Amino acid sequence: MQGATASYVSIADLKSSHNALATPADIPATGGGCGTHGGEGKASCGSSGGPDDMPQEIWDKVKNHPCYSEEAHHHYARMHVAVAPACNIQCNYCNRKYDCSNESRPGVVSQKLTPEQAVKKVVAVASEIPQMTVLGVAGPGDSLANPKKTFDTFRMLQEQAPDIKLCLSTNGLALPDNVDEIAKYNVDHVTITINMVDPEIGAKIYPWIFWDHKRVTGVEAARILHEQQMKGLEMLTARGILTKINSVLIPGINDEHMIEVNREVKKRGAFLHNIMPLISEPEHGTYFGLNGQRGPTAQELKAVQDACMGGANLMRHCRQCRADAVGLLGEDRSKEFTLDKIEEMEVVYDLDRRRSYQDKVEAERQAQHAAKVEALAAQPEIAFDENIKVLVAVATKGGGRVNEHFGHVTEFQIFEVSSKEALFVGHRRVDQYCQGGFGDDEQLPSVVRAINDCHAVLVAKIGACPKDELKSAGIEPIDQYVDEFIEKAALSWFADYASRVVDGVIEHQPRGDASIRQGAFTAAA
Repeated sequence: MQGATASYVSIADLKSSHNALATPADIPATGGGCGTHGGEGKASCGSSGGPDDMPQEIWDKVKNHPCYSEEAHHHYARMHVAVAPACNIQCNYCNRKYDCSNESRPGVVSQKLTPEQAVKKVVAVASEIPQMTVLGVAGPGDSLANPKKTFDTFRMLQEQAPDIKLCLSTNGLALPDNVDEIAKYNVDHVTITINMVDPEIGAKIYPWIFWDHKRVTGVEAARILHEQQMKGLEMLTARGILTKINSVLIPGINDEHMIEVNREVKKRGAFLHNIMPLISEPEHGTYFGLNGQRGPTAQELKAVQDACMGGANLMRHCRQCRADAVGLLGEDRSKEFTLDKIEEMEVVYDLDRRRSYQDKVEAERQAQHAAKVEALAAQPEIAFDENIKVLVAVATKGGGRVNEHFGHVTEFQIFEVSSKEALFVGHRRVDQYCQGGFGDDEQLPSVVRAINDCHAVLVAKIGACPKDELKSAGIEPIDQYVDEFIEKAALSWFADYASRVVDGVIEHQPRGDASIRQGAFTAAA
């Protein structure tokens, strides 16, 4: 297997690797993914995935799961409960923190919960947020290093809220020993963090694992972890349990190797592959952060994701959530549901009300999909290079619409737009520009850096100062598509952009790179 490189792999090298990845001999025609009938993996799972291109039983599992469907993530909410504090491995990018309310990244929670407290909280949240469809155990340690707490939570929740989908996240070390229990409690979505399939590379990511009652280090530790991960993935696939693979992209360590990871998990039936940027700010106290290991830039991350197209289907809408996150992806309402506040709530779990509300959500989702199809059909015939694709940043507060003020944005959604499609490809966290009703001009440069690779930003409203700043940076501020569905608005803007290029009004120019702001301090945002 390929070893780690001394410097970050170039975009050109990654793109040239794509052809090798998509070789039919390497990829079984029956592999998992949005489209389970074979063919190339999708660039953004759920962006067009529907009941027509996957078996009905798969569609039923993913249609309202915000992590497994890009379309669903605009409309449905998820919740994590922090019942699993212990962990059986150490990762160089992880620093678990308890009683922490101001950081937004995995492994961080404000309150650790008992299973009984967790179930009470879930029922309270589900009664207040009827579009909350998914409950996950994602730490702050490893769900399967705490099996009794994890499965006790699932058992009690099944009895009180049977309509909620159950998920867990794991590093995979203890996965093979727990597949029977996972199946027993109808946990039909499992996320495995797999950062390597080569133990030599793994030894640079994992200092140690706790295995067979002792600590194991180095390449031997990585080998054991790798074997357990592959075995567990195969066992889940055999049971018909959907698997999402999370991989942390670490420049100079597993960058080129990520293509091989994608290939190997595809072979074993992974439904989705989520390639995430390393969070490496020193203030988080991780080994990588304290020793200067940088994360990827926006274009470096996108190049790796693009190079993996053709293998396992890609997830690009991950928010690298806290282990106690509540709400839509990209928002966190956990502070509304602390244990003391739940004690004061009158909780009524009304299943009929939840279903009725979700029917309305589904109607809105179908309207969004119809608007996208209509916009594609209405695209004018313009003598414009059909291979040209541009990135567009979108200010949205949910529902798949352009409906947020530029100054209120803490996260832009990024779409890659061409004459053929508007494809969701990621998101960018930023510091909120408006503070207390006034714009903070010192924040503007950091916002521009976060979307510097975009040709335009679609907003509901924008002030004169940020508008001028964006124009000076070569980014078009667009406020004429208020409350339009995002894909329709993005396609309409692109048609106008292409017309202006063809007419000679403007010249198409490639954009630069952008910085990824990950692990934001939410208290400062």
